[in-house]
Amino acid sequence: MRLSRYFLPVLKENPSEAQIVSHRYMLRAGMIKQSAAGIYSWLPLGFKVLKKIETIVHEEQMRAGHIPMLMPTLQSADLWKESGRYDDYGQEMLRISDRHGRDMLYGPTNEELITDIFRSHVGSYKDLPLTLYHIQWKFRDEIRPRFGVMRGREFYMKDGYNFDLTKEDALHAYNRHLVSYLRSYERMGLQAIPMRADGGPIGGDYTHEFLVLADTGESEVFYDSAVTDLTFGDRAIDYDSVEQCQGVLEEFTSKYARTDETHDEALFNEVPEERRRVARGIEVGQIFYFGTKYSEALGANVQGPDGKQSSVHMGSHGIGVSRLLGAIIEASHDDKGIIWPEGVTPFHCGIVNLKQGDAEADAACESLYEALTAAGLEPLYDDRKERAGGKFATMDLIGLPWRITVGPRGLKNGVVELTSRRSGESEELSPEAAVQKIVEIYANHQTGRGF
Repeated sequence: MRLSRYFLPVLKENPSEAQIVSHRYMLRAGMIKQSAAGIYSWLPLGFKVLKKIETIVHEEQMRAGHIPMLMPTLQSADLWKESGRYDDYGQEMLRISDRHGRDMLYGPTNEELITDIFRSHVGSYKDLPLTLYHIQWKFRDEIRPRFGVMRGREFYMKDGYNFDLTKEDALHAYNRHLVSYLRSYERMGLQAIPMRADGGPIGGDYTHEFLVLADTGESEVFYDSAVTDLTFGDRAIDYDSVEQCQGVLEEFTSKYARTDETHDEALFNEVPEERRRVARGIEVGQIFYFGTKYSEALGANVQGPDGKQSSVHMGSHGIGVSRLLGAIIEASHDDKGIIWPEGVTPFHCGIVNLKQGDAEADAACESLYEALTAAGLEPLYDDRKERAGGKFATMDLIGLPWRITVGPRGLKNGVVELTSRRSGESEELSPEAAVQKIVEIYANHQTGRGF
């Protein structure tokens, strides 16, 4: 993409309404624009990152054997009344009536709807196990929406639901989700720690939240610092193996890590004092096992091997796709702007022409642009007739991981400058070598399969 043809309405000044880093930089980098309190339009740059995050989530869910689908944003209130949650959910639920006077709601979650789909089409244990998921817009009417996409009213979320014959099978689904979430977050350049959490209005005795440590986090968290040394890495995992998935769960949850709702001071004090940490965290996902709570209420039964009918065991598992974008910025930025991890960057590399209109510089930039594009990468070429300082400021603000700077002086020596946004270090390379290095960097980040 050529910047002269792109829609990137960057702001030079910090917006007064932005209280945290992610909100400030998303507004300044032209990623979002507020439409109403807690509701945003996603402008091209923000939308590109959102889709990158969504693709990673899809790839890792399907790798784990989960099946994508799509449910509507509006739901009939009848199902929620049937489950008993319609009155219990509270004022966060946006309740509306259609022109025929039927009670409707803008879905904050989908347990009832997915259970109705299941009970309509599945009647035998032979169709189990089954995990369905979708990525869809949700709405919760926050009393004080703030912090941009971190606590908005409308948000983009992956929610998945498992259906299993027994509790043991459902807990394997729980573990499978934990593994897939660890993989997803690491591909996004995040360390998200699974912490023992409270079930809230969804319910369930087994639940972990995934939290990214950040000073602006809403949750107070207590943890053993040893958990921050854990990484999933590139290890292979057989999602059908109960032992392997259970092993990962034990590895990542055996150390003390809890949110304030479930914090146990006595257990925390058993952690060696030098490893006890109290910090803030941003919730970016949660997994639940809640047994037969919804299947019993909604009559989601299957015939077992013995011919008897029984309620299926269920769990729900969510990732805040739009919230993740804010969390990544909170965890990865400096005083100049965003620093995108390679896995989610909107463009793979920026190209800055220091002397637009110079025949040799223009030709070199065009050649770099074509070479990167031919390699399957997406460069952003700043071909505007602007001062070099302004071009650098824009690139730093929008946070592309790598920048190639092209100028007449370097070209006389046959080199361009390749700069890492994260470290700030630069090196002079031939244009061909710069392209090759960028290609190799991103080859190491190409994991998973396409959606």
